[in-house]
Amino acid sequence: MYNGGLDMGLIKNVKEEIRIIRERDPAIHSSMEVFLYPSFKVMLHYRIAHKLYLSGHYFLARWISQRGVRKTGIEIHPGAKIGSGFFIDHGNGVIIGETAVIGNNVTLYQGVTLGGTGKEQGKRHPTIKDNVMISAGAKVLGSFTIGENSKIGAGSVVLSPVPPNSTVVGVPGRVVRRDNQPLPRETMDQVHLPDPVREDIVNLQKANSELINRVLELEAEMKQLRKSAAVSEEKEI
Repeated sequence: MYNGGLDMGLIKNVKEEIRIIRERDPAIHSSMEVFLYPSFKVMLHYRIAHKLYLSGHYFLARWISQRGVRKTGIEIHPGAKIGSGFFIDHGNGVIIGETAVIGNNVTLYQGVTLGGTGKEQGKRHPTIKDNVMISAGAKVLGSFTIGENSKIGAGSVVLSPVPPNSTVVGVPGRVVRRDNQPLPRETMDQVHLPDPVREDIVNLQKANSELINRVLELEAEMKQLRKSAAVSEEKEI
């Protein structure tokens, strides 16, 4: 999880950001391109603003943070805590709140919000554990935890805790287990996600078929009983 990264020098930060972006974005063909990348720019602003925030220079921290917002379209509050290996793909519209805590090797896509519900005090924003992927347009709102190795599907709205090694899709977000096995980073795509609505429809169709078959069996039994009763009446006559 987050350890602050305050002992890392500026050059080390730059090298780390270049490595992360080149590893995770196949569209980057050279290290020089990384300097134009929104995620790279905003993380440099964040690291400086975060140090100032921790030192109590809140206005200056927000001023630097807002410069990063204007340049990238990504808003990271200087009070947020972000671990190593953090990556924002494209990133326009990403918002990370003041009390959000983000672990190591976390990936966010454009339009993701790590926000609050407006009703909480103190810790108002989510905690994202290690190796989590949050897909485009997803909203995680409230002070709860997204467990490690989990995936949040595109456009999902998550309002409650997510266990480790889970996949969440839908509005509101629904958890679909994936055999409780860690999800390797290389398999964390945004396409091959479970569809709980389709699964519910399939289950309903199966249940409906079973009910129809049972009704047919009962009708056959009733016919047999009537036939038996009619034969008994004839014998008595």
